[in-house]
Order: sequence, then structure tokens, then C-alpha cells
Amino acid sequence: MNRNFGKWFLTKVKKAIIDYGMIENGDKIAVGVSGGKDSTTLLYILDLVRKHSPLDFDIVAVNIDLGWEMDLTPLEDFCRNLQIPLKVVKTDIARVVFEIRKESNPCSLCSRMRRGTLDSAAVELGCNKVALAHHADDVIETLLLNLIFTGRFDTFEPKTYLSRKNVTLIRPLIYLSERTIKTIVKSRGLPVIESPCPADGRTKRDEMTELLDRMEQVFPRARENILAAIKRRDFFREKSEHKEELQ
Repeated sequence: MNRNFGKWFLTKVKKAIIDYGMIENGDKIAVGVSGGKDSTTLLYILDLVRKHSPLDFDIVAVNIDLGWEMDLTPLEDFCRNLQIPLKVVKTDIARVVFEIRKESNPCSLCSRMRRGTLDSAAVELGCNKVALAHHADDVIETLLLNLIFTGRFDTFEPKTYLSRKNVTLIRPLIYLSERTIKTIVKSRGLPVIESPCPADGRTKRDEMTELLDRMEQVFPRARENILAAIKRRDFFREKSEHKEELQ
């Protein structure tokens, strides 16, 4: 294998892991995988880190089946090729959110339910960490969502201890842009399963993406500078052992 294989994106991921002590020897990590581009890329990269770094850790992929009709064959084949076990957890989250609760803002409730189910599955599988595929654009979009809709200048952290579940949540892709992830998917031929969710592409987060795109038409370095400002303000506070409880 080429010695420089993956170096152009692995460097940033390894830096995030080192900066926030995300992974340690002996960890067993539950990687949340929906089949979308972000989570598939996360699984692919963590497998590379495991194979091409001194870190000794285990990975198990966990898919939270929301109840949609989805063909998971591409994800199953991908995990089999990487020799990573895949656990599919069946739920009726989609029915609860869209039929029973009929949420006007379905993403918030769906996200909380998925996260709670994923964390519980991680505990049952004997994992001490859960990895999510949030990237740099997600960091910025969350900041804008909080600023515009709640009046808080805040975003999520790279590493968070969930005391209720006794697991640690990590986000190894926080230094990678969405554009980089799309490039990785295309260049490595990673499988992507399209989301059947009726809210897909019509969320407040999608509106933040469009806002940032418009900003970059005028200020080409908008995303880069906002992310730099977040780092300077030290919103990534995990160094102080911050703890989060699921609400």
C-alpha cells in the first residue's frame, strides 16, 4: 500500500483524536452508521486509524433502524469487507415521530430518540465509547442554529462523557469539511444509502447550509473563519471534563 495512502485526510482526523484524547488503547467503540455518506466515511476512516496507528481498539458498527423500508445490503457488504461487525437495532422511531406525535420539527425528537437508542445499544455491546459522524460544517451549522433560534453562542463538543450511560461520545471528523467527506466518498467508492425520511433536505440545518453557501459567495473563507473563531473562543471544552446528560 502507498505510504501516503489517506494521509491527506487522516492527518486531520488523527489531530482531532490526539487534541481531545478521543481514543485510547483498549477502547471498544460503537460507530453510529445510517448508511449515509458521513457515517460511512467515519467507519472507513476509523478502520484506517486502527490499521495504521499505534492505537489498539475495537470497532462495532451500529445501525438504528427507524422503521423505514431500507435496503441495508450495501452497508452490510461494506462492514463485511472491513471485517467490522454490524448490529442493526429495530425501532419504531419513524412511526412515533411522524404518525403518533406528528412533530412539526421532527428532526429534534428523532435525533434524541436515535441517540438514546444508540447509547443503550453501545452499553449492551460492551462499548465504552460512541462515535458520531459530525464534521466541521455541522459544528458551524449548530452554532448558527443556536445563535439564531435560541440566542446562545454555542455548539457541541468533540468529546462528551454521558454519565447516565457511562459512555463517552466522540466526534473524530470535526476537523474535516463536508466537501472533504464528499471527495473521500467519491475517490474511495464508498457506498451511500439515500435517506427515505420525508424531512430529508428540508430541515433547519439544511437552511443553515444554504445560508453558509450564500455567505461564501461573498466571503469565500466564511466557513474557515467561523470555525477558527469557534476554536479561539474554546467552545470545544472537553479538556475540562464537561459532562452531558441526555434530556
